[in-house]
Amino acid sequence: MQVVMMNGAGEVDQLDVVERPVPTPGPGEVLVDVAAAGVNFMDIGVRRGVAWIDVPNPKALGVEGAGRIAALGEGVSGFAVGDRVAWVYVPGSYATQIVAPAAALVSIPDSIDDRIAAALMMQGLTASHFATDFYPVQPRDVALIHAAAGGLGQLLSQIVKLRGGNVIGRVSSEAKVASARAAGADHVIVDRDGDFAEQVLALTNNEGVHVVFDGSGPSTFAGSLEALRRSGTFCWYGPVLGGPEPIDIMSLPRSIKLGYAVFSDHIPTPELLRDRTARLFDWVSRGDLRIEMGGVYGLTDAAKAHADMESRRSTGKLLLIP
Repeated sequence: MQVVMMNGAGEVDQLDVVERPVPTPGPGEVLVDVAAAGVNFMDIGVRRGVAWIDVPNPKALGVEGAGRIAALGEGVSGFAVGDRVAWVYVPGSYATQIVAPAAALVSIPDSIDDRIAAALMMQGLTASHFATDFYPVQPRDVALIHAAAGGLGQLLSQIVKLRGGNVIGRVSSEAKVASARAAGADHVIVDRDGDFAEQVLALTNNEGVHVVFDGSGPSTFAGSLEALRRSGTFCWYGPVLGGPEPIDIMSLPRSIKLGYAVFSDHIPTPELLRDRTARLFDWVSRGDLRIEMGGVYGLTDAAKAHADMESRRSTGKLLLIP
């Protein structure tokens, strides 16, 4: 089988596609033929040495995907050979085959194809956590969403709109405005340097937004604080771009609430994983949630997929197809 490995922390030239023996599933595990693997910013963080630093190199990349069960390990129930399944966190998913714990898998309904399922798992569950759990968006709430044209930003915008909220999307270039608007953004701010707060306040009659979803790194932290209304909520996420300077909690303005959101807290059990994923699949099947495929690459083009995502040239979801 083929696997995308990183030889060491660094640039995309650290990635190689190598041949490995097909693994055998152990007790409670299944072997899956991978149909599509999702590319995520956390994968870039791993490649750059920000995450998985306790895992020795070379190591296989990727955590998300969809495919078809090829073999069952001992004691697996609820799945059969030939079933279509998806997963959100199984390390080594940039591969033609992968062994996964059965508890990490969800069944894919007939109405959802493999690529949509793979594209939906991490970013869909993350967006669902942000807008229904971390900050349950209410009708007429106003949300500021950074990177609104990205895969996560587009899904988050749509879920906020499904819950009756309004969206101010921030994008880095004019070329991304159409994607943000297509995902439901009521207003789109074009900004690369973190100078967006004044526009947000103007759009909200100087009241500010109810919630900010910010994974854009330290450059936007001060502006996001300024854009919040009294008792607003700051949802900070995404470690790849780094965090802000240490914060004096007594310096936080306007009684705001600040937290670091991690999607795994949304799905701490297999039952919740399957419940939350079923809701996402249902939204897609009904046409309430749309996935924009920003780029489809072969395994041998994993380095290009990383480069495109890292450069911020891409919009929507990027996939690797074995």
